[in-house]
Amino acid sequence: MSVTVQMRQVVKHYKRGAERVEVLHQLDLDVPAGEFLALMGPSGSGKTTLLNLMGGLDRPDSGQITIAGERVDAMTDRQLTRWRARHVGFVFQLYNLMPKMSAAANVELPLMLTSLSRAQRKAHVENALNIVGLGDRARHRPLELSGGQQQRVAIARALVADPSILVCDEPTGDLDRQTAFDILGLLKLLNRDLGKTIVMVTHDPLAAGFAGRRLHVDKGLLVTGAEASLQ
Repeated sequence: MSVTVQMRQVVKHYKRGAERVEVLHQLDLDVPAGEFLALMGPSGSGKTTLLNLMGGLDRPDSGQITIAGERVDAMTDRQLTRWRARHVGFVFQLYNLMPKMSAAANVELPLMLTSLSRAQRKAHVENALNIVGLGDRARHRPLELSGGQQQRVAIARALVADPSILVCDEPTGDLDRQTAFDILGLLKLLNRDLGKTIVMVTHDPLAAGFAGRRLHVDKGLLVTGAEASLQ
């Protein structure tokens, strides 16, 4: 089985005044291609830092990170920017949509870094919006959409460049329970039917139940005894 994410002996620390706080401690992790993995743990445990490293939003202080066969920890800032545009789709708790732009224009934003023609970008956007069930809302602006619809636009934006991995940080944290279940069902569908590799940070055990595997992060370590298969 191929591996989308491989992390070896990853260390990450931050400075708090004069104090050095190590957030991740020589962490090892493999995420097979096509897996839906949920990362859980208390606030400050390191799970969001781990997600940011996977997405190329942050760099480790030491260790190796290979995503889709490429060593991202060794890339320059410019290389990393281009790599993220090709390989990573981001879904956050707050949808981070541009309020004055239509749903279609928001979804198209990641493609502006590619060499695709305008017609090709339009086709990709239409396909992504159709996948998330919003093909008829392409011209609507974010404030004309419900919270769940805005998150679907954000997911379409994450999908539009056909990334190697989707990284989702509390994607349902700002939604009511039923809407959250709808969004989680969509993520599960993307994983099952499109084979998307998804890594999701969540504090909600019910949300984690939609994933195929669950890992707990505690004090910068993966707590292997808390692994649970949730097929």
